[in-house]
Amino acid sequence: MKTTDRSILARRRQFTRQFYRGNHLNFALGLAASLMGVALNLGLSWLLQQTVDLATGAGGTLGLGQLVLFTLGLLALLALTGGVSAFARPRFLSRAIAQYREFAYEKLLGKDLSTFQSESTATYLSALSNDTAAIETTYLQKLFEFTGGALLFAGAMAMMFWYSVPLTLVALVLSALPLVVSVLAGPQLAGAETAVSQENSRYVAALKEGLAGFSVIKGFQAEGEALRLFCQSSRRAQDAKRRRLRLGSILQNLGSMAGVAAQLGVFLAGCWMALSGWGVTPGVMVIFVNLMGAVTTFVAALPDYLANRTSCRALIDRLAGALAAHRQAEGRPIPCRLEQGITLEHLSFGYGDGAPVLQDVSTRFAAGKSYAIVGASGSGKSTLLRLLMSASRDYTGSIRYDGAELRQVSTDSLYRLVSMVEQNVFLFDSSVRENITMFRSFSRQEFDRAVRGAGLTPLLAAKGEDAPCGENGCNLSGGERQRISIARCLLRRTPVLLADEVTAALDRETAFQVAGAILDLQGMTRIVVTHALDAALLRRYDGILALKNGRIVEQGTFDELMARKGYFYSLYTVSQ
Repeated sequence: MKTTDRSILARRRQFTRQFYRGNHLNFALGLAASLMGVALNLGLSWLLQQTVDLATGAGGTLGLGQLVLFTLGLLALLALTGGVSAFARPRFLSRAIAQYREFAYEKLLGKDLSTFQSESTATYLSALSNDTAAIETTYLQKLFEFTGGALLFAGAMAMMFWYSVPLTLVALVLSALPLVVSVLAGPQLAGAETAVSQENSRYVAALKEGLAGFSVIKGFQAEGEALRLFCQSSRRAQDAKRRRLRLGSILQNLGSMAGVAAQLGVFLAGCWMALSGWGVTPGVMVIFVNLMGAVTTFVAALPDYLANRTSCRALIDRLAGALAAHRQAEGRPIPCRLEQGITLEHLSFGYGDGAPVLQDVSTRFAAGKSYAIVGASGSGKSTLLRLLMSASRDYTGSIRYDGAELRQVSTDSLYRLVSMVEQNVFLFDSSVRENITMFRSFSRQEFDRAVRGAGLTPLLAAKGEDAPCGENGCNLSGGERQRISIARCLLRRTPVLLADEVTAALDRETAFQVAGAILDLQGMTRIVVTHALDAALLRRYDGILALKNGRIVEQGTFDELMARKGYFYSLYTVSQ
């Protein structure tokens, strides 16, 4: 086995083990129900044989009264089988899928930021919704049916050999009919299922884009074009499902036809043997026809089950591969404190094969001080902040936190050191308090300190800390959302705070208040990307860096830069 194959198999086993973790009892009970179902079917076949032979005078080992008692026993077994199956199988399926999803989501949360930002989230949305549903219905549910069918097949063949070896040989030959039909069509199911998964991913991506860009669509009156793109994606997804369903339906119909032909063939062969004195009674003919139903059903379903199993493994491998892709090696941990500062030396960076966004940037952010980064659009301000958060390690030069090169630092310890407030604040559809605490427990004193520091006291006084934020904060203003983001950082007490254009979408008064709240924070190194050039605020920064075309062209305090009458002076003058 190749190393790549072993790696894929190992990843797949990690995921498939989640189906059975703490779930073995439910699985065992589900299999027990399948075993009881096999006993019920074989007992029913034997009962039919005995009843027919007794009625036709061909003999029989039991009398009518005994057959009645046996029938009551089969009915009791039927009730027990139904009860065990109704209890165990749903519990197994529910827990298996829940643990599979939870394990995958835990793996997803463990990915590094730079890798995740380069991927399509539609892959994960489809894998944890549509693909999971396919795994549940076409693999896990079928697992019990396949096990029961395999046991019934073995039991049926044993009974058939017991009653008549010649007729059993005829049955085996005729059973090849549904097997040939299924083998010819079965392998195509795996490809059809994979196509469904791929088209579902594209559909989810189109739906997500339409919802995220709703305001842009309305603003540019592009409803018709957006609808056309959505319909194309939706129809492609449905066409893939239609092809999968059609192939499965054709396979099922052909298998059923071959199964009926095999049963009729056995019946006719049994009739000829009965007339020719081969010792085949009417009851034996009936039991053979009945058992042939179990044999042909299993044989016809076998390729379909194997194809579904293969396709579901492909879905699992696709998710496992995406979660494992490009995961960066863990670096060394660093202390959760900044004593000296952050140093950039000859830092350069570009996206892909494009032109460099940052070029030969060298500067130092002293610990505990505040800095503003200004410049025209596209000058590399936001990229610089993202690099400080290790969004990519494909830069040249160095980024050092207290002398520790960022490439060698573990992301977990970096995130304990640095917090970031972005322009687009994400809020959960939950309460104000839970969005501030991120669903973790903090003391009342810590919580109140963060609320005061972020200037959220008026909001909580007016609405209460249990007020719902709505989907992504739709019940709050832009300033309130930004203050919640700042409060999150204050609760974490990270030594470094990065803020990226946090006031860009706010009115002047609210922007001034939010920027002032960041500057009021004490004991933190604050690096703020801003487009709002307000003299009263800029004078409060310990340093200002002016970027142009990815280079630092000026740096100093507000008064120093204004006195030079250089690039910053021009930016400030134009902004006024």
